Amino acid sequence: MSLPRPPKVVKLVLSFIFKEAKDFTAALLEADPQYGPMDFLSEPLPFNFTDYYEPEMGKGLWRRMASFEPFISPDQLPGVKLWTNALESRFLNERGGRKVNIDPGYLAAAQFILATGKDYSHRLYLRDGIYGDLTLIFQKGAFTPLPWTYPDYASQPLIGLLSILRKRYLWQLKKQRAT
Repeated sequence: MSLPRPPKVVKLVLSFIFKEAKDFTAALLEADPQYGPMDFLSEPLPFNFTDYYEPEMGKGLWRRMASFEPFISPDQLPGVKLWTNALESRFLNERGGRKVNIDPGYLAAAQFILATGKDYSHRLYLRDGIYGDLTLIFQKGAFTPLPWTYPDYASQPLIGLLSILRKRYLWQLKKQRAT
């Protein structure tokens, strides 16, 4: 018999897709006091794996990933997704489309999970209309994509960034236990 236990804390990661740096900066400035302090921010990376967001946001999109020092409980992810949805709705362009797309997720020792409002066969319902997408698993010393992993998350440099964040997460966990 397995006995219920509280989940281990995880590292919150936000992925921002945007066209204009000023819109990203404004959104990040909202996220930092909500979930921060921030402890990692990637360089801008061209977002060129899909044109999915172009009708809404235009061409020439960028991605930046941020993580935050305070850990969260995995069951907080739906609340983070609802908060990022509300934040996105405050950054709309003249056509009513988003200027910033924010994908929240969490990093644990064994996996990377993204939050989404879209149901699919490999997604588990969490609460409040939010699902958890098992995006990457950590096995044999590296993050491994799954058949449904989005192409950008299945490639470098995102796997490299998440590997760095995993090392940071494990170091922070060890440091936290030592105090």
